[in-house]
Amino acid sequence: MREGMQLTPAEAGNRYEVFHTDCPARDVVDHVTSRWGIWVLISLRGNDLRFYELRDTIQGISEKMLAQTLRALVQDGLVWRKVEPTTPPQVTYGLTEFGQDIGEPLTDLFNRITQRLPPRSPE
Repeated sequence: MREGMQLTPAEAGNRYEVFHTDCPARDVVDHVTSRWGIWVLISLRGNDLRFYELRDTIQGISEKMLAQTLRALVQDGLVWRKVEPTTPPQVTYGLTEFGQDIGEPLTDLFNRITQRLPPRSPE
């Protein structure tokens, strides 16, 4: 079972008013750029992961914050959620086409940042 809405590209002349507080696109931007939203999208860019795998990948995130972040990204249509009817249920997350489209520039941003940082000193 996959959940979440999928936003479609706006037609020319039918753009969102992103500077208005009630704009739905603004909510999506807020979720993507939240403290944990970026990390979830980057973590899922090449893999479908189960909840605990995401939790282990993103160091410092609590289970509560991961669940809230995933819920928002699924609702926005950036992440899909698949539930296997087992005991306990196995829940897998991955990027939708929209999420992959958003994740590409984030990956480019991370690559540029890490390439420009000075080399790490040995610890």
